[in-house]
Amino acid sequence: MADYKGIKGFKVTSIAGDPTNKVIGDVYYDTTANALKFVGGPSGTWASGGDVNTQRMGVGSCGIKTAGMIMGGDPGARTDKTETYDGTSWTEVNNLNLSRGQNMGAGTTSAAVTFAGIAPTVSPIIRAETETWNGTGWTEVADLNAGRHSGAGFGISTAAICAGGSAPPTVLASTESWNGTSWTEVNDLNTARYHLRGTGPSTDGLAAGGTTDGTAPGQVAVVEHWNGTSWTETTDINTARYGTGAAGSSSSNSLVYGGTTGSPSALTETWNGTAWTETADLATARLEGGSFGVNNTSAVFATGGTPSRVAVTEEWTSSDTTVKTVTVS
Repeated sequence: MADYKGIKGFKVTSIAGDPTNKVIGDVYYDTTANALKFVGGPSGTWASGGDVNTQRMGVGSCGIKTAGMIMGGDPGARTDKTETYDGTSWTEVNNLNLSRGQNMGAGTTSAAVTFAGIAPTVSPIIRAETETWNGTGWTEVADLNAGRHSGAGFGISTAAICAGGSAPPTVLASTESWNGTSWTEVNDLNTARYHLRGTGPSTDGLAAGGTTDGTAPGQVAVVEHWNGTSWTETTDINTARYGTGAAGSSSSNSLVYGGTTGSPSALTETWNGTAWTETADLATARLEGGSFGVNNTSAVFATGGTPSRVAVTEEWTSSDTTVKTVTVS
């Protein structure tokens, strides 16, 4: 019978306990546990966080797990409310200048930007306004070149991307780049869509999912990578949906969660730069919540629709690798 060395060409290493520097695919014998083990891929779970003060959907959002924010949205009528999250609880802070929903956000709790959206109490209802946040209040600055709602927004307050969206009756592929002062039209998405979600920096981001017509039959699984200049289609998410949340610090370590496939979804998928893997579900299936986080190991999904609006916040925690014991029977 062939042994491991005969198959792989080397012996299984014996160590006491688990290795400090884990590499996916490694196999070793743990002399402390008297067990054969291997190092698998990331594994994570969702846990309850603090409820938002004003439940809503279609919010702009940005930040990290312990310092995030949501702005605008639709709690029944478009709102100007802004809330910040410290990893435990939400605090209401100064309002936006323009009430709006389906807006996008980028940046941090000390320096953020929000743009576009729907503001039906003023005309036109599809907006191009941009506001910047300095940690205390919002200031109106330069407009987008093309007003829209429900696009993908990502980056930081001085270097952000706005891609796709809708300006009825047109579904947009156009992309604009923000330099902290003004917006510049750049290369279009390959697939025009809205209710997609963006994540990452302005030079290395992803735009995932969306819908081409605002309905579940029009939902797509398309994922595109932005390299700072142009979009390239990459591996699709496993389940086509729109209105998802997302987190990621680059195109090689992202997370997509929630959304709708025609009914609210709890699905979570992790991205390693090559493939998407379905993992632990959200406790509350919902769409169009506020999402932010560092990468596929640390993220938040707050409020959203089930389709009824909820105040729920969930926090994602994951390790880069998982140690598993080999069992034989």
